[in-house]
Amino acid sequence: MPFTVREIESPDPVTRVAAADAAPRLERDDIGEKMVLNMGPSHPATHGVLRLVLELDGEIITKATPDIGFLHRGDEKIAENMQYNQFVPYTDRLDYLAPLSNNVAYALAVEKLMGWEIPPRGKTIRTICCETSRISSHLMGLGAMALDLGAMTVFLYTFTEREKLYNLFELLTGTRLTTSYTRVGGQIRDLPERFIPQLKKFLDDFEPSLNECDRLLTRNKIFVDRTKGIGVISKDRAIAYALSGPNLRGSGIEHDLRRKHPYLDYDNYDFDVVIGSAGDCYDRYLVRIEEMRQSVRILRQGIHKLPAGTINVA
Repeated sequence: MPFTVREIESPDPVTRVAAADAAPRLERDDIGEKMVLNMGPSHPATHGVLRLVLELDGEIITKATPDIGFLHRGDEKIAENMQYNQFVPYTDRLDYLAPLSNNVAYALAVEKLMGWEIPPRGKTIRTICCETSRISSHLMGLGAMALDLGAMTVFLYTFTEREKLYNLFELLTGTRLTTSYTRVGGQIRDLPERFIPQLKKFLDDFEPSLNECDRLLTRNKIFVDRTKGIGVISKDRAIAYALSGPNLRGSGIEHDLRRKHPYLDYDNYDFDVVIGSAGDCYDRYLVRIEEMRQSVRILRQGIHKLPAGTINVA
């Protein structure tokens, strides 16, 4: 029995309880030094990307020292010995949660150096790729966060929706994860005939599912207690650490490249830049929830305005 300091000979439960009440209690100062714990890189919550050296005072993490570099693969050096399009498959692996976005980012950089501009249809297809990837990535973040905090139901909901997206990716590219769909100067192929109808169906089904995740977490006391005021990143620190995406916007900084420096055809879309205020885990969660709603808005507009024509530079 964890509350006793000596063996109790009597089997009488009343005697045991009385002995436990009389046993000396350990005060916090008697416990000793703080615990140092290595979390990762082989840990369900870190997925091999980093190691965290944690200092704990009971259940409170008082200090966290990151040890990064476990995924360094020298991609830039590898690229030096390749032709431009030969490197596209390597961009899939830069972020396996959003490979289509990485394909596009690399192609845009090379096209800018070449002075190329792809046709309007190709731009819209790339925008659709980027926003479906954003939803897929945010669903992974939301589901993993919920699971680590004990919300198994939300994890199952998010991965159900991700599976639908993977089916779309497979229809579009022939594979689910390492897509290699974009090429410098355009795309490897046009949209399949069934892609747009299936994307519309996904969007119709996804919005109620996202609202259900919102309902289950946003006002859940346990979830709020475990995220509000936790991991606060101030505006100044977010800038000093060169944060981007939801981590930057969650700290209250309204900076989104799609709005500040529009690429592809994002300047033709109506959407809101979502920002937080407190810079804590809760705000970053809220930003990702709302960003998925904005991605749905962008995708619906992209479907509506998808132009005809070619997809590659002539």
